[in-house]
Amino acid sequence: MFAKTIKLFLIDGIPNARISCELSNWTGKAYKIPRSYVKECTDRPELETTGVYMLIGKSDNTISKNEIYIGEAENIFKRVQQHLVTEKDFWNEVIIFISKDENLNKAHIKYLENRLHDISIKANRFEVLNKQIPTPSSISESDKAEMEEFLSNVIMLVNILGYKVFEKISDLKESKEEDQENLFFIEAIRGASGKGKPSTEGFIVFENSQIADPVTESYPKSMKILREKLLEEKTIVTKGNKLILKHDYIFSSSSTAAMIVMGRSANGLIEWKTSNGKTLRDFETEGINQQ
Repeated sequence: MFAKTIKLFLIDGIPNARISCELSNWTGKAYKIPRSYVKECTDRPELETTGVYMLIGKSDNTISKNEIYIGEAENIFKRVQQHLVTEKDFWNEVIIFISKDENLNKAHIKYLENRLHDISIKANRFEVLNKQIPTPSSISESDKAEMEEFLSNVIMLVNILGYKVFEKISDLKESKEEDQENLFFIEAIRGASGKGKPSTEGFIVFENSQIADPVTESYPKSMKILREKLLEEKTIVTKGNKLILKHDYIFSSSSTAAMIVMGRSANGLIEWKTSNGKTLRDFETEGINQQ
């Protein structure tokens, strides 16, 4: 991987309004626009062109997933305006991608829409609200190579703009799983046996970790709600007489992860330990002068 230069421009001079995003040596351009600012975009004639877009709705709590709708249009601005008057009221921001050299045609954006939808479904990070799978277009081998490069930049910029829509948890897991010093474990009563590692988004607990059962009487109410949600959506499943985490899951903090695994109140910085007994707290503060 090479270092990259990214240029963010606050169109309205404030951080919570419209933002344009450009990547050095790339013909694409991104816009992040709050729903309440869409009507202001009459001053952006470049948005009246071909491109792909994502309507994004943020969940009101840490339990439900954020939501996304992925689309394409030959006139992006007109299409997004239509979404203001349709039944799609879940979204509060739209991210738009266009080509600065106007080199995207209908076949290109249909290809991008289909690929973005497919990747988002496989990543399983957001609730994808498209009722139908976008139809892929047939493009030449050279165009496909060009669109795959365009796609990789789209995914990176969406991530930079604050949404981990397309990043698989397994990719985060594998990035450091081979390094045993970055792996942490919990072994406790009532069957608790967890394995995971910290990430840029919180703490990943790996699939097949065993969840304590039952929970203690003093188990926090918020954890009960999260546990029930994980059981309901079959992220935690029953195997034999054990509760098992079916797939990797990112918790908001190491303590939340520890409390789900252990079935009781817990401080993740102390409970998660490496194979040689080092706590997560000691791992994170290693080499820091605490005087």
